[in-house]
Amino acid sequence: MNPTIDTYVIVIFSVFIMLVGFQFSRTGRNLKSFFAGGEAVPWFIGGLSLFMSFFSAGTFVAWGSIAYKYGWVAVTIQWTMCIGGLITGLYIAPKWKATGNLTAAEFIKERLGEKVQKSFIYIFMLVSIFIKGSVLYSVSKLVSSSLGLPIMPSTVVLGIFMISYTAVGGLWAVMVTDILQFVILTAAVFIIIPLALGEAGGLNTFLTKVPDNFFDVVSGEYTWGFILAFALYHIFYIGGNWTFVQRFTSVDSPKSASKVAFLFAGLYIISPVLWMLPPMVYQTINPSLTGLDTENAYLMVCKQVLPAGLMGLMLTGMYFSTSASANTALNVVSAVFTNDIYKGTFNPHASDKQLMQVARLSSWAFGLGMIGIALIVPYIGGIVELTLSIGAITGGPLLAPPIWALFSKRLTGKATIFITLISLAVNLLFKIILPFAAAFKLSRGAEMLLGVLLPFFMLLIYELLAAYKGKTSNEYVEYKRLRQERKDQAIEASKEEVFEVKKQNKFGLNVISFSLFFIALLLYILSGITLKGGTMVAVIATIILFSSLIPFFKARKIILA
Repeated sequence: MNPTIDTYVIVIFSVFIMLVGFQFSRTGRNLKSFFAGGEAVPWFIGGLSLFMSFFSAGTFVAWGSIAYKYGWVAVTIQWTMCIGGLITGLYIAPKWKATGNLTAAEFIKERLGEKVQKSFIYIFMLVSIFIKGSVLYSVSKLVSSSLGLPIMPSTVVLGIFMISYTAVGGLWAVMVTDILQFVILTAAVFIIIPLALGEAGGLNTFLTKVPDNFFDVVSGEYTWGFILAFALYHIFYIGGNWTFVQRFTSVDSPKSASKVAFLFAGLYIISPVLWMLPPMVYQTINPSLTGLDTENAYLMVCKQVLPAGLMGLMLTGMYFSTSASANTALNVVSAVFTNDIYKGTFNPHASDKQLMQVARLSSWAFGLGMIGIALIVPYIGGIVELTLSIGAITGGPLLAPPIWALFSKRLTGKATIFITLISLAVNLLFKIILPFAAAFKLSRGAEMLLGVLLPFFMLLIYELLAAYKGKTSNEYVEYKRLRQERKDQAIEASKEEVFEVKKQNKFGLNVISFSLFFIALLLYILSGITLKGGTMVAVIATIILFSSLIPFFKARKIILA
């Protein structure tokens, strides 16, 4: 690691990414283009963006910490995300696209009623700010530790940087960032793995020095019960999280929505093995980390083995992958607030200009809340505790009912509110109140199972009782009427709108192509000045250079005439 070169790389690449984001400021003509890419985003871009939206510095900090302490179980945990992606692709993603709604909140309003929608909006916005605050903390910790900066000002500066990017560029800016970080981090991990193994004395030495049971599929508190619960949770989370629903609704068809989820699932078969190997190897290089220090395992192995400039590129990739994750959440929360609260409740006749102003201002407001949460993460047990606790408490109650409503004609708004509130109350009782008041605490697996199975079985029981009585909910009847009415009144997109959507897609693909070319050029320069791994860096730069031709030729196929 060379601090001077790494700092130059961080500054150059960060400025480049910001300039890319600002390029998309002119493509946000209205809510549909700003929040859903004109509903014509290519599915492979949507799939990569979904993968990177799920991905953040938290992957390196939280799962890296587990990989360092327990080993292979960190890979097992992340494979549950693949299961969630497959189920979502088969059944849930095409259903979301078929609704014709811009946001999940819009579907909830039409299917379950305005009261349910507003209740879910407020809970979702609160939960999103907590989750993205935790990932902002992760990247702030990585950057501050590696550059020797105080964590609090680092958090504030990095958070403001994130918000400004989202508030300017909209969905396409977020997706381009997602793809660039996918390329950078994939390139970096292919460099880290052989260098880390070399530092550990080779593959055989690594395999002989690891602790007993290090390659067990389950380990410690991460039991088979926890893995089962986490798999169920990820079906709800990937299929129902409003952030990811946006990826399914922004493509052109239900079939494309399925492809988005399948690409995500495929990437999560391979990527956990690659991501988790470096902290696992570091266990044999430096086995002395304990407590919250294990969250730094990934950073430490990078600092020890990466050549000059690559550490800066890795840090920038980690930051912007986290930024992409947080940007996606801010984009969706802002979309929900603008489309479903401001427009839906306060100003139904707002112009596109007014809505865009509200969209950008709300991105800033929610982003500042995210920064506040990030600042308190160290005082509430660290990122692993916060991430898993939020998932256990809110995942099932918040995400399961809307997914159920996609398939059920019997679920009512009243039943949804009842099931959600009861599930949340029981989860809070066992997660927070009983451990504090009576020193009674469920295991990690038990609390996760409770969180996902309780709302599932309540929904199942309600569905069976309603079917036995032959009931169909009034909300479902009204929803079918609204869908038919919208279908009858659907206006074919004007030639101007079709032209603008094609123009936006062509522009986005060209920006991706140029950005990949820029990354390849940067890597070529670094390969010439590094003292180790120069050939490997040059080979990866060449692969990225040829990859830049793919979006270039895709863009050329889009005819604007």
